[in-house]
Amino acid sequence: MGVLTSWAARFRLRQYVKASLWIVPLFGLVLGALLAELALAADAANWPSGWHYSATTASGVLSAIVGAMVALLGFVVTIGVLVVQQATGTLSPRYMRLWYRDRLQKAVLATFTGTFAFAFSLLRSVETDSVPDLGVTLAGVAVAVSLVLLLIYLNRFTHSLRPVAIADLVTRMGEAVFTRGAAAIRDAAPRGDGNVSSDGPVLRLRTGRGGAIQAFNVAGLVAEAARHDCVFVVPRLIGDFVPPGTVLIEVHGGTSKPDPDRVTALVALGAERTIEQDPAFALRVLVDIAIRALSPAVNDPTTAVQVINYIESFLHTVGNTHLPGRYVLADRHEHARLVLPGRDWENFLQLAVCEIREYGGSSMQVCRRLRAMLEGLLDTLPPSQHAAVRAELSLLQEAIEREFTDPARRAIAQQPDHQGIGGRYPS
Repeated sequence: MGVLTSWAARFRLRQYVKASLWIVPLFGLVLGALLAELALAADAANWPSGWHYSATTASGVLSAIVGAMVALLGFVVTIGVLVVQQATGTLSPRYMRLWYRDRLQKAVLATFTGTFAFAFSLLRSVETDSVPDLGVTLAGVAVAVSLVLLLIYLNRFTHSLRPVAIADLVTRMGEAVFTRGAAAIRDAAPRGDGNVSSDGPVLRLRTGRGGAIQAFNVAGLVAEAARHDCVFVVPRLIGDFVPPGTVLIEVHGGTSKPDPDRVTALVALGAERTIEQDPAFALRVLVDIAIRALSPAVNDPTTAVQVINYIESFLHTVGNTHLPGRYVLADRHEHARLVLPGRDWENFLQLAVCEIREYGGSSMQVCRRLRAMLEGLLDTLPPSQHAAVRAELSLLQEAIEREFTDPARRAIAQQPDHQGIGGRYPS
């Protein structure tokens, strides 16, 4: 199978394009040069008198635009470096995986490079007796658009670099993936409790390269299993890191032997987790931000409490969805073809609570906010989810008793409080 013809290779290419900060600006550069040629071709001699420029003025304006665009590009790159420093120092390095995909930042860079190429291309056509009046005017308009986008960019990142704003963004992304992308797996012809009868795997397909499992081509795996009249069983979760030689697919039954390279090419591996089919990755980022705020170097429990607000919102979305933990997907003839492992409610809840409880067990704010969150989950989620929540409440109580030996302080830490300290839990 060709290097770029497999589904996994195309998936990795899409991931690279989404995370790249140079591809869209490169298109802007090319587009700017092409638009300059169009402007020269459309330039006419009978423009209104106010739209005519002397050769000296046109050259000066276009030269100034070229210099300004280069300076603005450097300014935006500097902001990007500051974002990287803040994200890796006070937020979570995992957040950078999401920040690289920001469309506004790419639009700003593309506009700057496009305006640069547009103005630079026009400079060569400025002569004493021939001035691209339309092009100079359009270059001025492009500068105005660039400045407006720059202001929007600055306004957005000035407000969006706060931990609470990032928590809101990551939560919305995670909920969208959970309700849209993961729903495609959950709802794709599930069959009973996920049991697949077989005498055992007849073939184990192993990966030739290591990496984190980023995505499965569910439709492709089902079609390939139907083609060989077998069942594919995937033993690893999305997000797991697998070293070379790890079993990716177990083949049960079948009338013919599937091509290992063809099947494993339907599983995308990469250097790190991505959010496309992994909503737990968003929860991982939220927890990282919270526990970093609780570290002795930062010591900001209020930020951790604010992040817990969004973790609670995410857990309400997950907790109100039936998660069997194992999904059996069928082909169009209702024959089981693919078994995928999945995270159940306990997995999501433990990911959300355990580390925050361990690192924030000595913080009265965090303990009160966690109790309010867990009791709120008991109040709103179906009874089938309550056992795991009560188990986390019990562990929280043990942590409070271990950290707060004084009865008076322990009594305060045990009170549920949606604001950490200062709120009032409704009775």
